[in-house]
Amino acid sequence: MAVTAELVLTKTPTVETGMLIRRPPETVFEAFVDPDVTTRFWFTRSTGRLAPGATVEWHWDMYGVSTEVDVSEFEENRRVVFQWGPRESRTRVEMRFLPAGETGTYVQARESGLRGSGDEVVARALDSTGGFTMVLCAAKALLEHDVVLTVVGDKAPPAGVTL
Repeated sequence: MAVTAELVLTKTPTVETGMLIRRPPETVFEAFVDPDVTTRFWFTRSTGRLAPGATVEWHWDMYGVSTEVDVSEFEENRRVVFQWGPRESRTRVEMRFLPAGETGTYVQARESGLRGSGDEVVARALDSTGGFTMVLCAAKALLEHDVVLTVVGDKAPPAGVTL
């Protein structure tokens, strides 16, 4: 007979992931704030650029979802902080663009403020970690090799595929 222990969270998880992109910080930063570039690796459309104090809406048309994004901190070529998600459970995302060597940028994505039951918070942390990792990999492929990976859109099973 297996004995299971009750799992208890002692602190709310924070999502954190990063990726080296072998392009200068200003190039990588611009890719994340300019929707003409970002739509090639993350969301399908946006109502505008990220900028100091901006509020934009990002859409993932393949899933029929969107979210409002409120920029609260903005340091050109270095850092963007925004809040996003449903009003009752918005989280804080900080993206840092750190110089790495002569022509590289280490992009760090950190999401905090997850809320809900323990199970909900853990599920959201796992989903966000995977999501930000896919976004960073897709940005790397685009910026280093001019390859458009459709990993965000291809994450969900296509019609007719039963899990």
